[in-house]
Amino acid sequence: MKITHPKVTMSIRKSAKKKKNIVAIIGLGYVGLPLAVLCAEKGYRTYGVALDRKKVNMINSGVSPIPGDQELDRLVAKKGIIATIDAGIIRKSDIAIICVPTPVDKFYNPDLGPVKSAATKVAKNMKRGQLVIVESTINPGVCEEVVLPILEKDGKKLGKDFFLAHCPERINPGDPKWNVRNIPRVVGGVTPQCTKRAAIFYRSILEGNVREMKSIKEAEATKIIENSFRDINIAFVNELAKSFDKLGIDVHDVIKGAATKPFAFMAHYPSCGVGGHCIPVDPYYLIERAKQSGFDHRFLRLAREINNSMPAYVVNQLIRILNDIGKPLKGTTVGVLGLSYKPNVGDIRESPSLKIIELLRSFSANVHVYDPYFPQQSTVKTLDALLSKSTAVILATGHKEFVALTAGELKRRGVKVIIDGQNALDREKIIRAGIRYKGIGR
Repeated sequence: MKITHPKVTMSIRKSAKKKKNIVAIIGLGYVGLPLAVLCAEKGYRTYGVALDRKKVNMINSGVSPIPGDQELDRLVAKKGIIATIDAGIIRKSDIAIICVPTPVDKFYNPDLGPVKSAATKVAKNMKRGQLVIVESTINPGVCEEVVLPILEKDGKKLGKDFFLAHCPERINPGDPKWNVRNIPRVVGGVTPQCTKRAAIFYRSILEGNVREMKSIKEAEATKIIENSFRDINIAFVNELAKSFDKLGIDVHDVIKGAATKPFAFMAHYPSCGVGGHCIPVDPYYLIERAKQSGFDHRFLRLAREINNSMPAYVVNQLIRILNDIGKPLKGTTVGVLGLSYKPNVGDIRESPSLKIIELLRSFSANVHVYDPYFPQQSTVKTLDALLSKSTAVILATGHKEFVALTAGELKRRGVKVIIDGQNALDREKIIRAGIRYKGIGR
């Protein structure tokens, strides 16, 4: 391993702490915007580059375009960053950080288009000696095989004209404890000097520990296995839920019982599906990249298949219960509570609610939707309006106002069937109220 000279390391550290140092964040979404306001808070002159002019104007006026995050609202209101659609601002920056989405298409093929576009903008506007960091979630090899050639295309040289590193984003929207400021991070660079520069930068803004990986591929792989681990364990309990439903066992209680073991068990719980920008997406990046190298991730593919099946499982449970009470799904008014993929945040990415709604409509159900974080996409204006219209209700998102619903409230509004896609409601009280209840594996 190359040894960095102590004087060089000291100069990097001093440089990172200079208040005049400039950071450019490319992408101002759920990852880029919190990072940008943190950099500004820590004394960096910070610019944010986005494609959406409306988003840029909101940020510059002190309004966060991301709903449901009070701390982010507070920091954006300070107007510590300058947002722009002009990528030319990258020329002013000492550090350029790529925080664009890495989605998959309808066939689950990874789409690296946003990363390539952002890297091209950096390459065209690079400042000599610039540290380029990719935070976007990518499969192992992307930085060296895709990003590096783009940055070197016009003759620029790594280690002379620029430095390249990867620090996979870690953010949990709505989490009151863990945030962009204190979550531990890992960094890896194409060279040891790239790693060191990135580590010093992150240590200047973070409270959490920063671990230096031996290679950039290791850093890329870290994020993929974090979320693949979660996907696999969620798939396991989702499959248990289907099995235990046949056996007449309450999977929720069984998991709580297993969780009393103080070692070697980590509780995961079943639900109506897996959403968000990471868990339902990241495994595909590893699956596809490994396929190119001749390896088939059968385990990961199976986990994805199981978790992708949960919206259909929920709809089938509804059909079964409606049939028991002599009603077809066709023409029945079904209320769907929640569009967000997780409770108490306004994030709809890869939400299982969207698939549930699509399936309900394919069966010609009369569907109403309510989510306080998405009023424009809701078909009714209030929770009360949805309940009053609905014969059956599917709890798809555990927003606090939804899980606070009582059996009495549901009965007064004429709800006959509840499908609890989050196992969040009081099952026994709902059943005692004469309402048909079905959870996930209970």
